[in-house]
This record gives sequence, structure tokens and C-alpha cells, in this order.
Amino acid sequence: MQHSASFAGEAGTPHRSVATPPDARTVYVVDDEPLVRTSLKGLFRSMGLEVCDFGATEDFLAAPKAPGPACLVLDVRLRGESGLAFQQSLANSGLARLPVIIMTGHGDIAMTVRAMKAGARDFFEKPFREQDMIDAVVGALDADARRLAAERSLDGLRDCWAQVSPREREVLRHVAAGRLNKQIAGEMGIAEITAKIHRGQGMRKMRSRSVAELVRKMQALGVLPEVG
Repeated sequence: MQHSASFAGEAGTPHRSVATPPDARTVYVVDDEPLVRTSLKGLFRSMGLEVCDFGATEDFLAAPKAPGPACLVLDVRLRGESGLAFQQSLANSGLARLPVIIMTGHGDIAMTVRAMKAGARDFFEKPFREQDMIDAVVGALDADARRLAAERSLDGLRDCWAQVSPREREVLRHVAAGRLNKQIAGEMGIAEITAKIHRGQGMRKMRSRSVAELVRKMQALGVLPEVG
């Protein structure tokens, strides 16, 4: 790693600016070597990224997390808990989906395999090429951005589904099965016009313009089994 930009007074400071936009991309760096953290901060900030660095895993866990896309660049050899052990424990901390990039000055094949099995996106031996690390971080942030977008979309679908009455939900399940209003009315023992009204209201609340769109949304919510 060649970058050696210096930021006076910033090494080991894990705080983010209060003015940071909620969709800003953030890189967390956990390494017990201040010079490595300073170098990586300079590299990532030159890319326009927010950077929060920590000398220990417990400091990282205690710090507030950014709401936007983020990733963790984690060193293997740390004082106390090793980076690999910490990576495997992330699932219990609510950060299981955070993309992790592992780096070490003493890597081997077994260590790489262990990190990858635990879900690491990339594994770097020090010293590494800056461009390789940049590419890995950009890929990790892009992946996290897609995850967050999917979660926001699913949250929106849940809000829509919550507005649908139990009777409308029953009708929509029949609609998703391909039944016509007359068939739905017969199945539910209601008037055809009533089935039509429930269908229209349910489709509107689900913001679906077609049966195919409704089916995709109900499958995403898990209220309709996926076919195939």
C-alpha cells in the first residue's frame, strides 16, 4: 500500500460529521495500527467517501452506524479478538449484512478460505495495490446500496399491504391465482360487484396496474408462494 496522506489529529477518530447526507457512502476501517488507518483514510477520502476508523472491534461496535451504503475493511491481527473471529461474530451484532473486506500482513490459504466461508467479499495481503483496494471497496458499497434499495422497496410494500383489509387480501389471493371476479364471488359467497370492488381497492392499495405486478409484490412479501 503506497498511500501515505496524513491528517493531523484525525488518526483513530471514529466520528462522522453531523452534516453528512443520509445516503453518503461510508467505509469503516478497523486496524490497530494508526499509520495504516491514516493511510486508508486518505485513500478513501480522496474518493469522496466518508471514513470512520477504529483501533479495536469493540470501538467499532459501540459507534453509531451510517444509514447509507457502508462496508468494513477489517485487519486480521488485532489486539484481543482476531479479525476473523470478529467477522464470524458479526451475525450476532445486527451487522451480518455489512460487506467485509479482510486485510492481513500474514495471510495464508487456510486463512483466506476461512474468511471467505464467513462471508468476506475480498481478502488482501499487505502490502496491496491501492487500485485493488479501491475496486473492492467500490464493489462492496455498490452491493450494499443495492441491498438497502431492496430493503426500502420491501418496506414500502409492507406499508401498502398493511392498508389492505382482510377481505381485500382474500380477494387479492384469488386474483393472484388467476380467478375472474365471477369465480372469486362464487368461492367467497359474495356478490360479483362486491368482489369487483374489493379487487379494485386492493389493487389500488398495492399500487399494482396488472395481475403480474401484484403477484411479484405478494411473492416479495412472502404472502404468496413463488412458483418454480
